[in-house]
Amino acid sequence: MKLSLVDQNDRSLPKAPTGIQGLDEITRGGLPSGRPTLVCGSAGCGKTLLAMEFLVRGAMQYGEPGVFMAFEENAAELTQNVRSLGFDLDRLVREKKLVLDFVQVERSEIDETGDYDLEGLFIRLGAAIDSIGAKRVALDTIEVLFSGFQNEGILRAELRRLFRWLKDRGVSAVITGERGEGTLTRRGLEEYVSDCVILLDHRITDQISTRRMRIVKYRGTTHGTNEYPFLIDEHGFTVGNLSSVCVQFLHTVAAHLR
Repeated sequence: MKLSLVDQNDRSLPKAPTGIQGLDEITRGGLPSGRPTLVCGSAGCGKTLLAMEFLVRGAMQYGEPGVFMAFEENAAELTQNVRSLGFDLDRLVREKKLVLDFVQVERSEIDETGDYDLEGLFIRLGAAIDSIGAKRVALDTIEVLFSGFQNEGILRAELRRLFRWLKDRGVSAVITGERGEGTLTRRGLEEYVSDCVILLDHRITDQISTRRMRIVKYRGTTHGTNEYPFLIDEHGFTVGNLSSVCVQFLHTVAAHLR
């Protein structure tokens, strides 16, 4: 059964459409507008690509410029990685619809005596947002930003401050996080995020690779609660029921065989 993009009986919080095929149907309209969403999963599951597609489609389809702040890959690497999806990040940057910023975090420079905080990050991110009037932000990945923290109290305080800052700026934010052992993220970040948590899973069973998505939490709104298969191809993400994804997969294979 196909879900309508927006449930007319859903009087929930405002949403920012992702433009990603299938995801807006599952979330009944998109991600929470003006609030942070956590996208978590293991390495290689598609977290960075989902965050980038949220920004790119926001800029191209909905007139909402975006800022992508990376803590692992620099702008050149990001641009190369998403070019296969048909996303021309260089053009979006020239048109002031997108800002790509790489922040290198040196663990040796992190001082946990109480003097270290995220003030510098807020200033840098705020300047990037103001430079293009950004409505969307992606932070990838949050563990790298907090990699030097061993003190859980400082970690939690700074996390709360980061997500409060994003809410106060009114941006629709996607924050990516690495999945932990028995937890959604390595540090249990999901407790401190967000109104929305999305889990991506890349499984290999009997040498068959499958990708699944699940909306773990979405406060204040209804949403699909099942696991949904998804594909990543030259068109970006496609999320849906198994039959629709299989059809898309067959089209993709056929196109490569031509």
